[in-house]
Amino acid sequence: MEEEAQEDLMEEEEEEEEHDEDNVPSSALKAPFRASTRMQIQRSNVCSRAYFVVVMVFFHVYIVNVIGLLLYVHYNNGPGDVVSGDGAKPEVSTSGASREELHMEEDYSQSFSLPRIEGIRVGHVQQVSLVPDRTHEMRTLSLKPLLFEVPGFLSEEECRVVVQLAQLKGLMESRTTAPGRGPEESSQPLLSFSTEEVFSLLDLNQDGLLQKQEIVSHSRSRDGTWLNPDNLRHILSGLEARPTGLLTLDDFRHVYDQSQRPGQQRSGKPRSHFKQRNKHTRLHQGPGSHHVLQTLRNRLISLTRLPSSLVELSEPLQVIRYEHGDFGDAHHDSGASRSETTCAHSRLAGNSSALTEVSCRYLTVLFYLSSVEEGGETTFPVADNRTYEEQALVQDGVDLTDTQQTCDRGNMRIKPAAGTALLWYNHLSDGRGWMGELDEYSLHGDCPVSRGMKWTANSWVNVDPDHQQQARYQRQVAQRHRAKSGMEEHYQPLSHSDLLHQDL
Repeated sequence: MEEEAQEDLMEEEEEEEEHDEDNVPSSALKAPFRASTRMQIQRSNVCSRAYFVVVMVFFHVYIVNVIGLLLYVHYNNGPGDVVSGDGAKPEVSTSGASREELHMEEDYSQSFSLPRIEGIRVGHVQQVSLVPDRTHEMRTLSLKPLLFEVPGFLSEEECRVVVQLAQLKGLMESRTTAPGRGPEESSQPLLSFSTEEVFSLLDLNQDGLLQKQEIVSHSRSRDGTWLNPDNLRHILSGLEARPTGLLTLDDFRHVYDQSQRPGQQRSGKPRSHFKQRNKHTRLHQGPGSHHVLQTLRNRLISLTRLPSSLVELSEPLQVIRYEHGDFGDAHHDSGASRSETTCAHSRLAGNSSALTEVSCRYLTVLFYLSSVEEGGETTFPVADNRTYEEQALVQDGVDLTDTQQTCDRGNMRIKPAAGTALLWYNHLSDGRGWMGELDEYSLHGDCPVSRGMKWTANSWVNVDPDHQQQARYQRQVAQRHRAKSGMEEHYQPLSHSDLLHQDL
């Protein structure tokens, strides 16, 4: 009985618990689920707002940077500095002197490089655009030196005009030049002085002793044609080797005699005595010159792809006439760069302690203004040789640089054809886009004219191996030109009669 009573009691308690559970509201059962859902929704809203804030901050920073960049460009570049789509500066309507000034200032403050045409291989032909509505063929003739030929670079009429302008200007006789000067006219005749006379001429204060400053002063003078750079280097080295830093006459005799020996060949002939016979003149190609000369220069800029400022600040066009028997020994157009030399074109910004000046010509463009009936070829004695050795220029006692005797033995000879242009690089690249060492394979000369007359023109692009010095030189020229232009504003324009006296 007691067991049954306990079972009934337990059943009653279970029924009460079930009744209590049934009386619990459904909201109470769902409360934990709703609290969890609300927490998730709140957490999601917080993340969305934080992401939005971060995005907006970055967006505003980006907008501020863009505005700052635009303001920087606007205030640091004038209207003349805007570059067109093809990379060229827009044309500015201006007259002669102003246009020249703009061109001279172009790029001097920028770090420009020297473009170099690829030769690919000997015989390779590439198309170049030099004049509107026409392309020219440029053929690779040699890789050592890098040499190209462009037929039809000038028309017959352009050749005739250049020749006539040279005749009007007047031609001067070219004389045998001093050692190391190349195919340039000598400003002083070659003289033979005794050792005592040279010592006396170098001894500026006549105290019987030579000082370093006296030798350096002589090297900057145009009067000292009896000494070449090799002589000066030997004399200076001998002076610096003396404990006193001075040279007596006896010391000088010893040093001077030694300085004469390096310039001798095995044959006993002075190695660096360049010989030539022709007549020449110079024609400027700047504002006020004949339009053919200006067109020729612009065409050269298109061919070489060099900055116009470099070309416009280079030497004037040299026109040469070779008559029967005239010639030019093999030579290098440019000089080797040394610590004791400075470039002739940039000497204003050069090394004040340099012993001598040399021609610094990155490349040469030779124009044939006429054809030749017989002879007169341009020869490159060592073009495309496997190696270059100066001793090899003398073969069987014959000097290959002597075009009168050995012109037919050169590796390459090019027959003149009116209107054709030759382009070659006198220097190698330094690997950084600037001018490097002298390319010794660029040795070239002019064979004697056997029959007829030969007219040529040389255009050289002057570049200093020192990039910074070249920039200083261009900056100085631009400043001088601005000063000159400012002074000319105070004067009346030249009349037509005055223009007749201007240089061609």
